[in-house]
Amino acid sequence: MWWCQMKGFAVLQVDSRCAARRGVLQTAHGPVQTPAFMPIGTAGAVKGILPDQLKILGSEMILANTYHLVIRPGVDVVEKVGGLHRFMAWDGPILTDSGGYQVFSLGSLTRIDDYGVEFASHVDGRRIYLDAETSTQVQNRLGADVIMCLDQCTPFPSQTAELETAVHRTIRWAARCKQAHRNPDQMLFAIVQGGTDLTLRTACATALQDSGFDGYAIGGLSVGEGHDLMIHTVAHTAPQLPPDRPRYLMGVGMPADILAAVRLGVDMFDCVLPTRNGRNAYAFTTHGSLRLRNSIHTEDANPVEPDCDCYTCRHYSRAAIRHFFNCGEMLGPILLSMHNIRFYQILMAQIRSAIERGIFADWADEQQQRLQWPQDETVIG
Repeated sequence: MWWCQMKGFAVLQVDSRCAARRGVLQTAHGPVQTPAFMPIGTAGAVKGILPDQLKILGSEMILANTYHLVIRPGVDVVEKVGGLHRFMAWDGPILTDSGGYQVFSLGSLTRIDDYGVEFASHVDGRRIYLDAETSTQVQNRLGADVIMCLDQCTPFPSQTAELETAVHRTIRWAARCKQAHRNPDQMLFAIVQGGTDLTLRTACATALQDSGFDGYAIGGLSVGEGHDLMIHTVAHTAPQLPPDRPRYLMGVGMPADILAAVRLGVDMFDCVLPTRNGRNAYAFTTHGSLRLRNSIHTEDANPVEPDCDCYTCRHYSRAAIRHFFNCGEMLGPILLSMHNIRFYQILMAQIRSAIERGIFADWADEQQQRLQWPQDETVIG
């Protein structure tokens, strides 16, 4: 098809009973089938997983973090060794976030104004300044396929005045990011902010569309507002974004969140849950959550999930994995991270297939009712 030869996005099919979309995001490093889930390689690597393994597990696009790469090893180092793709040994598509969320969640923030933010590194305390131009230039130099505008993310709950300020800054910073953007091989996505205030979400989405971007993200969610309020906000925001551009729900999430957001027309997702929970002996399965540290698995010869085709489930028992965790063997977290990533990629493939067959709405209802995935069971560590 013509769109496969150029950078951009194509919607191939929309479910007749909801807004779920089947599409393809074409990047300089190849296509990404959507809806898509991106594993997170915070500091330039998906923890414990080799790039070749990521491909076998079904991942097409991964995410790296601008904030962490600026802190160390520094953009100069990444650039000198050949750019982010070579640095990560990943020849597929990469998305980098702007660093804005980490500035507010990790850094010791010392100053924020309409020009940018000044913060202290969480590693060594040195003061670093980040503004729209700097964030964009750094991402241009890193060389990711999709880069994000700098935005101001607010905590939940926030006062209306704080949300208004953040939205106005996000809009102004996005315009400056677009002006500073210099790499035509990269797509630049803007981020819609506004907390759970629907009026502000509308204002932000409208203003960003007036400037025009390659894609649009819904940011500032999955920060404590809960599933129902998050989905209510997405239901309001997603239809206001351009139908011919990809829609990216940042930092989400649980399988139930993904199914609900796909129904509303969201195309892209990322989250730390598959690997973070895997490092903490927590497995995702089609029958619900599984904690491998529990003593019930001491002599369990079953795989994590009998019908899963991942390396972990084809070669290891629950008993063996539990033993690895209990004795501090690094293989345990690696094996469960691999399984969890595969679980997510199988889920996304099933979602795409259901949309193609025109049965997504009914299929998603069945998944939600049958599986009863927890909404708030997140392991931190």
